[in-house]
Amino acid sequence: MNTLFEIISHFQTQGNIVEVKPLGTGLINDSYKVETKETATPDYVLQRINHAIFQDVDMLQHNIFEVTTHIRKKLLAKGETDIDRKVLTLIPTADEKWYYFDGENYWRMTLFIADVFTYNVVNERYSFITGKAFGDFQSMLADIPVALGETIPNFHNMAFRLQQFHDAVNKDAAGRLSEIQPLVNEIEKRASEMCKAEQLYRDGKLPKRVCHCDTKVNNILFDDKGNVLCVIDLDTVMPSFIFSDYGDFLRTAANTTAEDDPDIGRVSFNMDIFKAFTQGYLEAGKPFLLPVEIENLPYAAALFPYMQLVRFLTDYINGDTYYKINCPEHNLIRSRNQLMLLQSVEEHYGEMQTFIMHY
Repeated sequence: MNTLFEIISHFQTQGNIVEVKPLGTGLINDSYKVETKETATPDYVLQRINHAIFQDVDMLQHNIFEVTTHIRKKLLAKGETDIDRKVLTLIPTADEKWYYFDGENYWRMTLFIADVFTYNVVNERYSFITGKAFGDFQSMLADIPVALGETIPNFHNMAFRLQQFHDAVNKDAAGRLSEIQPLVNEIEKRASEMCKAEQLYRDGKLPKRVCHCDTKVNNILFDDKGNVLCVIDLDTVMPSFIFSDYGDFLRTAANTTAEDDPDIGRVSFNMDIFKAFTQGYLEAGKPFLLPVEIENLPYAAALFPYMQLVRFLTDYINGDTYYKINCPEHNLIRSRNQLMLLQSVEEHYGEMQTFIMHY
């Protein structure tokens, strides 16, 4: 296997590389900080791309290049300074590609952004900041002039997830269907409504946007004063409905407990988190969002617990072949948790609609 120093030599770096050490605890890609000797030269981040998840690396890197290039142009047009801290900078290889293949693994490199902070806290303050940051992100990319590819096909396609669910029900591979019929019924009675986005898209009423599709507080870099620098982890940036970035955040952040808490009495939808995130998101996104997108934000808040319910229960029916489990009923516990969250969202529909309408 090639050494990391040999891999780095294929990229157009400056200065003398003196140390390469692991960076962060990412669950998808392996990351390393590449340190240079000279103070005047930058440090870098080297990443091994998870080719099992992102199978079209050329498309993946094309997406990231187009997105970062467009954001950079927007920042320049606004007169922003210190732009290399406000958007990721890809480093090309010697043959002007955005990744290097060593015969076994795919690698990419970006500039290292120093003196930054990330947070995992989910409270009203950071929910507002996250909503605004991702609203700004979508806003800057609303007029990107190139078509991006789907790095994970059908990632947030509800109709596709329901088809997977129906296939699992028909096969009943683990012989578990009889014990979960009430959960199956809850899924089926909402199936048509939850495919609303795909239907609106087919009718030409709902556009696909460039979305991040992994909306979390810790995917934002902050400076030492608490100001947002940039959104990171761009692997899942692809065409989707804006509901992806909106609903996915609320599914985890507004759940008053962990998604696998077996005590569903602790599960509810936190309206304070909803209001803070929505306020930030609409403050940044309202100028480019269509009325059909804004009025369906409560639907998006329900869509993602429903989608995750479908995915967890599909895996349980299949015999736990996708998600890691720590007990035989882990996926069933997760499914019941998400159903309770969904029902709590539904109870707040009217309040959510009123808040959005009067914002």
